Amino acid sequence: MRLQEWKLVSLGDSVSRFKLKRTLETLASKEGRGTELISLYVPPDRRIHEVMNNLREEYGTASNIKSRVTRKNVQEAIEKVQQRLKLFKTPPPNGLVIFCGAIPYGAPGNEKMEIYTLEPSERINVYFYRCDSHFHLEPLFDMLREKDTYGVLVLDSSEAILGTLRGQKMNVLKEFTSGIPGKHRAGGQSARRFERIREAAINDYFKRVGRHTNEMLGQISDLRGVIIGGPGPTKHDFEEGEYLNYVLKQKIIATIDTSYVSETGLDEIADRSQDLLKGVRYVEDKKIVQKFLYELGHDTGLASYGETQVRKHLNAGLVDVLLLSEKLDRLHVFVKCKTCGHPEDSLLSRSGLTKFEQELLSKPCTKCGNTTLAIDNTQNLLDEFVEIAEKGSINLQMISTETDEGVMLLESFGGIAAILRYRPSG
Repeated sequence: MRLQEWKLVSLGDSVSRFKLKRTLETLASKEGRGTELISLYVPPDRRIHEVMNNLREEYGTASNIKSRVTRKNVQEAIEKVQQRLKLFKTPPPNGLVIFCGAIPYGAPGNEKMEIYTLEPSERINVYFYRCDSHFHLEPLFDMLREKDTYGVLVLDSSEAILGTLRGQKMNVLKEFTSGIPGKHRAGGQSARRFERIREAAINDYFKRVGRHTNEMLGQISDLRGVIIGGPGPTKHDFEEGEYLNYVLKQKIIATIDTSYVSETGLDEIADRSQDLLKGVRYVEDKKIVQKFLYELGHDTGLASYGETQVRKHLNAGLVDVLLLSEKLDRLHVFVKCKTCGHPEDSLLSRSGLTKFEQELLSKPCTKCGNTTLAIDNTQNLLDEFVEIAEKGSINLQMISTETDEGVMLLESFGGIAAILRYRPSG
């Protein structure tokens, strides 16, 4: 049984989130023949020697498993996990996650012992060990949910409440009351004078709300956007006025109707946040692809697409923004002649790899003419371009196919495009 190892570290930025998502989808597809797959979550405050002691106990318990094959696989997996843990004096700052087990590939006896080590981007708070027919991935999938911070302001003419939304958690920052007189004026006041008093009070109220909103939301470094809500037209009057500073006004992503103000109004927005913020991400995808299409359609020379051209511009340092489709699924196959060592390469789909290997048996080398070509290496084309972007510190945008623009990027432009810094010469 061959051991396959894999490690992922420091899952934090958007590209790492994409890698985590794809990795979890891969892990989710793996199943053991029995309860042979180990999932281990170690929080940062757990001592490694305590975890080792627990695993020794689990090893002893596994000796009672009736099936000889299952018993052997579970105990071997525990040993592999123990070996991996010995590499750590203490858990990483956010904890440690290890998956290990015998993954079947074909008939019994063709299993591969695979081990996966992750250092998550968010803190693990609970120690968890489980031996099952699948890996337990729920805590890591939870890390993929929307975690950016959004400012939420709900107001009408009598009160307002300011909060922040992160994932599904709403935090109240401040509550306001307006002190604005009702629409029915006090006795003896003329209608015009009363209306002037009321307008001045509304303006002062809006200024006060705006001042505190600017101060409180302006201190949030990861503020992704601002949502304004309320049951009437007041929210539109506030948004259209000069009460929020330029930076926050630029970050307003939605103005929505709610039935209430107070915390109930915040709860309404929290309940609707997943669809709302999912839409925000799609809007961002649409905007960046539309920017590429604009440059292409206006023949500015700042748009490039296709594997060959984009790779050329990456090597020349011309790429400002690299656009890659999340559904790009092609292989870069490197071939070498066994006789003369001449290298060749090709791009093909995964499904075409077997046929390609068969055709190589009769294909002559373009240099020496011998039919001794063989695959030397294969690399996922998406991974290859992500690696190039990371090394060059290039702004990389992973584009989903949930929008028409995302589908167009994949189907019309091969899933690879770029917006250039300046027009290439020549």
